[in-house]
Amino acid sequence: MKKNLLIYLTFFGLVSLLFSCDKAGINANLSYTPVAPSLTTIPSLVLKRASGLNVLEFVGTAVDPGFQASVTYYLEGCAKGNNFVDVFQIASDKQDLSMKITVADLDGILLKKFPADAVSSLDFRIRASLSLSSGTRSYEYNSATKSADATTYGPPTLGFTVAGTAQGVVSAADNKIYTGWIYTDGTPFQFTNKDDGKKYGGVLVAGDVSCPLTENGPAIALPAGAYNMTTDINTGVMKMTIADVTIGVIGDAVGGWADANETKMIWNFSDHTWNLTKTITAGGFKFRTHNSWAAVNVAYNPAGHDLNNLYQNDGKTDSANIDNVAPGKYVIKLYLETKPMKVVLTPTI
Repeated sequence: MKKNLLIYLTFFGLVSLLFSCDKAGINANLSYTPVAPSLTTIPSLVLKRASGLNVLEFVGTAVDPGFQASVTYYLEGCAKGNNFVDVFQIASDKQDLSMKITVADLDGILLKKFPADAVSSLDFRIRASLSLSSGTRSYEYNSATKSADATTYGPPTLGFTVAGTAQGVVSAADNKIYTGWIYTDGTPFQFTNKDDGKKYGGVLVAGDVSCPLTENGPAIALPAGAYNMTTDINTGVMKMTIADVTIGVIGDAVGGWADANETKMIWNFSDHTWNLTKTITAGGFKFRTHNSWAAVNVAYNPAGHDLNNLYQNDGKTDSANIDNVAPGKYVIKLYLETKPMKVVLTPTI
């Protein structure tokens, strides 16, 4: 009887000891403070097309959650101060905390969120996503945020500043032929290649639509207006060609229907409108691409005379004259980028 009692007491003690160790182990695990990953190194983010194939390396340290789990690391960014509400992913890896990406690939990612050829302030972090082998739980830990400025580059561009605004023509095919829409107030300008800093200029022949270009040539003086432009800087054939696409107003209510009576409008970069202050008399008027009826004209829709719902001729049906404006002096503001197009006429003294 004593022997059995001794065995029973010994067994009870062992069980108690096991439970005590298990609880201690559980308490130890629950009280462990996880160590989040960190982002320790951000490379120079002055991105240049000439370095497009170079590899950038972001370096971090691993997460230590205090338990065994499968981990995937994500390198993420956002606009500085956005708190990763509008987050974008740069790279991911299951093992290596040295995350690599080419200059060209990073530039492509950033251009989806930020302007080209500009400096943007960004926040970066490493996010660790953990999952248990059982698949029953997942955990996430974020590194502290690190900030850095990034300079992006857009397509190959010949840039210039005119009408107080930086503009440019681009080479989408990267073949040294640049195209684009520009607006000038008549200020002479040179082209600057944003990739190598070379400058190009030339002398526009009066009445011509082309201009031979030379490296470091004189500033080009274009009459004020808007142009579709092609600029070719291939050796031996360097030239600029233009097509005037300025919007003008014409009609007997604004001076007459003859081409010589058309008045050019001025482009406003801030609100993307064509502007003019003009006296309107009895009669009608329309807006058209400079000095021609062959391309585009805009006025009333024949089915409804509404200044807030203008109509562009489609080659079959022409627009109708705007002919019911009270005589007077007006600030004319033409919105061609809105849907529908519209014109706002504000009386002025």
